Amino acid sequence: FSGADLADGSCAHPTIPGRVSPLLPANHVTMTKGTGLVHTAPAHGMEDYSVASHHQLPTDCLVDESGCFTEAAGPELKNKNVLEEGNEAVIKMLQAAGSLLKEEKYVHSYPYDWRTKKPMIIRASKQWFVNTADVKAAAQDVLKKVKVIPTSAVNRMLEMLDRRTFWCISRQRSWGVP
Repeated sequence: FSGADLADGSCAHPTIPGRVSPLLPANHVTMTKGTGLVHTAPAHGMEDYSVASHHQLPTDCLVDESGCFTEAAGPELKNKNVLEEGNEAVIKMLQAAGSLLKEEKYVHSYPYDWRTKKPMIIRASKQWFVNTADVKAAAQDVLKKVKVIPTSAVNRMLEMLDRRTFWCISRQRSWGVP
């Protein structure tokens, strides 16, 4: 059957009794990158966030700043690192529920931190947002006063600023720029 046959369907969550998960279409999910069915983690990536926003799903983040599951993930996972013992705990939970169809080693395409060479976990966090028009105008005015080498790069940066749809000032990184 085609994926369209699953539209508006749902399935039982494999580890949370009573929880129902909707089956949703998404342009970033294709048959060329696996089965064409994937989980959605709205708090852990822009594509998933976009799908969740479109369908008005919550974007709860079950991972803390240290990369460990929070209490909201459940007692079996709380305080376990998602890329280490947390991963093993999820596999055991799926096995116990009779929901694990196949297990195999897979090199995931996590983004890697260029400084530490370790995988990064993208996670939603509370932010404060500002008026986009005000920030855009201020950023463009300030950029016009900056000496940029080569000078041709200024126009590219001004165009990028003009296309920007979301603005968030973040000081959560321990290094570098917002």
